[in-house]
Order: sequence, then C-alpha cells, then structure tokens
Amino acid sequence: MKSAIKSGLLALAAAALPAVASAHPAIGEAAGFSHGFAHPVSGLDHVLAMVMVGVFAFQLGGRATWLVPTTFVLVMALGGALGVAGIAVPFVEIGIALSVVVLGAVVALNVKAPLAAALGVIGVFAIFHGHAHGAEMPENAAGAAYAAGFMIATALLHLAGLALGYVIGRAGERQGVFVTRTAGGIAAIAGVGLLAGLI
Repeated sequence: MKSAIKSGLLALAAAALPAVASAHPAIGEAAGFSHGFAHPVSGLDHVLAMVMVGVFAFQLGGRATWLVPTTFVLVMALGGALGVAGIAVPFVEIGIALSVVVLGAVVALNVKAPLAAALGVIGVFAIFHGHAHGAEMPENAAGAAYAAGFMIATALLHLAGLALGYVIGRAGERQGVFVTRTAGGIAAIAGVGLLAGLI
C-alpha cells in the first residue's frame, strides 16, 4: 500500500513539476506555438486543474473518459476567443482558483456526477481558463499557433490525468481510492491557497 501511495503522489508531483513559473506570462512574450504551449504548463493553477479534469474523466468512466476532456478543450477555445476579442469575463482569476478547489474536491470525494452536469461544470471552468490564455494571445499570424499550443498542452495535461487515474486504479481498489482521494485533496487545498493568495 505504501508503494501505491508513493507512486500516486509522485505522479501528481511530476504532473505539477512544470508549474515553476508565473501562471500568466507577460503579454510581450505571448507569441507562437512554444509560448502557447508553455502557458498552461507554467502555472500551478492550470496544471492542477487540467490534471484533475483527466482524473475526474477517468473516475466517471464510459463516454465521459473522452467527452469531459474534449469538452474542456473546445469550450476553452471559446473562452480564448472571448479573451482575444477583448470581451470581459468577470472574476477570471477567482474562477481559475475555484476550478482547482472544486475539481480537486470532486476527485477526492469520487463524485459520480451525471454526464450532463459534469460537462456543465467543466464548461464553466473552461471559459475562465480559456479567457486567461486568450487575453494574452497576440492578434497576428502567430495567434493561431499560440492557440494551437495552449490547446495541445491542455489536452496533454488531461491525458496525464487520465493516465494518473489508470495508474492509481491499477494499485488496487482500496489503495487506489485512498491515493486518488489524497491527490484530489492536495489539489483542493492548493486551490484554497491560490484563492487566499498564499500560493
């Protein structure tokens, strides 16, 4: 059991490892694929939320395994378009921090939400995350590459979450549930820290 817990926590730490820089780089640096790709993986808030989306999708199983991440990426693109168009979305930073709290708690509590409800919640949070990316997207030819970068990075973080859920599940029903709840709890606590401005 100890090795299963250690493996799960190491996987969560590895997923969060890129979060060593500011979540939102300067607008002047936001150009092209590489900067778009770096944006979601450079902030703890984005990394934790995206990985939790993947774990949540794994927990729901069935069609949710692909519908939850796909919906997030597509709705995030809509949020990005709003940001690029300069259309204000209130409380973006709070919404992003809340997404970490809620998604972490949902994973920790193993909430078996109906698919429609899960997609609705995921969609709301995707708007906030997308707007944060889009507000820093350049309005030139590099904008499309930047958008592709942040969408691909987000999808890869979702895949990391799905893989994390699978690895934890392989640890066995009892140990897997404990490790998943621990990982979700850590994410939720980190989200509270983000809301409070402590992280």
